[in-house]
Amino acid sequence: MTFQEGGSFEGGRVRKGGGRRKGPMIAGGGIGAVLVTLALVLLSGQTGIDLTGLSDGAGSGSEALGPGQEQVVGDCTAQEANTDRECELSATAQSLDAFWASALPEQAGVEYVLPEVVSFTGQVSTGCGAATSAVGPFYCPPDQTVYLDLDFYDELTSRFGANDGGLARMYVVAHEFGHHIEQQTGAMDTAERGGTGPESDSVRIELMADCLAGMWAGHAATTVDPDTGVTFLEPITDQQVADALSAASAVGDDRIQESATGSVDPEAWTHGSSEQRQRWFTIGYEGGTLQDCDALSASSL
Repeated sequence: MTFQEGGSFEGGRVRKGGGRRKGPMIAGGGIGAVLVTLALVLLSGQTGIDLTGLSDGAGSGSEALGPGQEQVVGDCTAQEANTDRECELSATAQSLDAFWASALPEQAGVEYVLPEVVSFTGQVSTGCGAATSAVGPFYCPPDQTVYLDLDFYDELTSRFGANDGGLARMYVVAHEFGHHIEQQTGAMDTAERGGTGPESDSVRIELMADCLAGMWAGHAATTVDPDTGVTFLEPITDQQVADALSAASAVGDDRIQESATGSVDPEAWTHGSSEQRQRWFTIGYEGGTLQDCDALSASSL
């Protein structure tokens, strides 16, 4: 996926940081807790995961950056957004902002509130507790912030076999923004997110976020940057869509379970199968609305 020539993206949308490690990030749970977390979170950003149970408490595993230490991603041109991952993240966030600032009020009567976006390395303190990069990208409802270690993209391709490509990476960000939309519309509060299984609300809330990511992708090439008057992205190619679907498939519960254990246990699913994740992204991409993406109300997944 390519940002349109002539586009430019102001700095400050993405914060950089994460703090310095002071002690064990995972306390009390040991290596077993880490493995369980990796299996459940699936490196795809479990919605609102309570990280405090795997650490000494919020902020206890890392030291937040003090005043004047925090950095942000600066201004970027379209060319830089197409070649630099930090600029790509910043530009993607601004594209998502423009789309949802229009779509959310129109379809849900809710004013869009920008989520914070934090790019971190290693570990980070959040409103959900202290987290390491092992958690993968995630959205934290208490502080309405998307957290992402950009090295996850390498994991997505080298470890999980997803295609490498701009839209595959943008899908990851758009999925986390989807959780923010769920938070704003009340879906997050409605869902019983503690359960597991192929029809659980945990799976439904993840598939809904995939569908919302697809909604954005389906409009990304026609969404105009209000600051420049230029569309954010060039038209999406079939290969780029295939890259996004590859990323969705790579983080399916069944695929990761089989890779890790050689077997599949649907009753342990928290995010949905590869087929489900691809299908719900496609629903959004092919013209789906917020109502179409309401996996919580769907009779079947």
